[in-house]
Amino acid sequence: MKRLKLPLIITFLLAAFTSCEKYEYTIPDPATDLSNDCIKRTIGPSIVSLPIEFAYAMAIPQSKGKLIQAKVEASIPGATGTYLEHRSFYTNASGVDVPVIVGAPSINLDKLSTVDFTRDTNAATLRYYYVVPEAARGQSVSFTFSVVSSDGKTATYRMGPYAISKMSIKRNITVINGTTSYISIEDMAAYNATTAASIPNKIDLVYLYRPTPTTFTHALVSPGADPVYLPGVTLPAGVNRVSKLRKTFNLQDRNLSNLQFGIYVDDVDLKTVDLNDMPSYAIGLRAEAGVWVETADKKYRAYIYINSISTTGSAVISMLRLEL
Repeated sequence: MKRLKLPLIITFLLAAFTSCEKYEYTIPDPATDLSNDCIKRTIGPSIVSLPIEFAYAMAIPQSKGKLIQAKVEASIPGATGTYLEHRSFYTNASGVDVPVIVGAPSINLDKLSTVDFTRDTNAATLRYYYVVPEAARGQSVSFTFSVVSSDGKTATYRMGPYAISKMSIKRNITVINGTTSYISIEDMAAYNATTAASIPNKIDLVYLYRPTPTTFTHALVSPGADPVYLPGVTLPAGVNRVSKLRKTFNLQDRNLSNLQFGIYVDDVDLKTVDLNDMPSYAIGLRAEAGVWVETADKKYRAYIYINSISTTGSAVISMLRLEL
């Protein structure tokens, strides 16, 4: 052991000196012309009706001039709500994004969003919000960002293509035991018994609340399930479809949970989830639980998230739906 100590100590000291060796830092060459860069801030699936957010940065040396105009062109026109910010943001010492107005509000025409700078500036970062349109469902979309400076130069930055989900989303649907308790996956809506009777082939689930037994409480049940799982329910005429349901926990999709969590359900999840031999009911549901659903005709699959529940017999649910 004594003979081994000295070599080990030498080896340790050499490693320590090597790890502390200083490497010369070279300052990057400053930009000598108009330049630009872009990042996509939004993660997760790109879903029709939801925005995709980008941060577009541009700069020119002060000696060369100032920024005149910034614009973004999408390969597919965005839905209402698409625009390029006319404010530049910086992050203060508290980590808060602070906006500074640098241009006129965005002019949005067809595929193009344009901001004309109204403030003398040679550097800015503008955010771009593209609301995914129905026309882009299942397609891919690309973006061309560009900036013009007072010296007549133009810089361009391309982003994409990005795949657009085939899923549909509907958030914050209120279901109430005994009233608006009939759920349609196709319509992504909840109806009362009168309306349900007029569209029986669209009703896939019934929401129930039974405080006893305590294993039942909040539930989603197929109208065609064994009546033991529909205690006290008189179904409207013709409402009898049998869906497959699979209850799950700890799957708080970020879009369905109103941006509280960092988990995402995507198209591939709805396509591959195993619903073979699943029951026609899901009982004992609680807030932040979820239910996978396949409709009786196998036309749709959905993921239903339980946003909140009440002990008076109601719940708020949100849904992602994929047409198979």
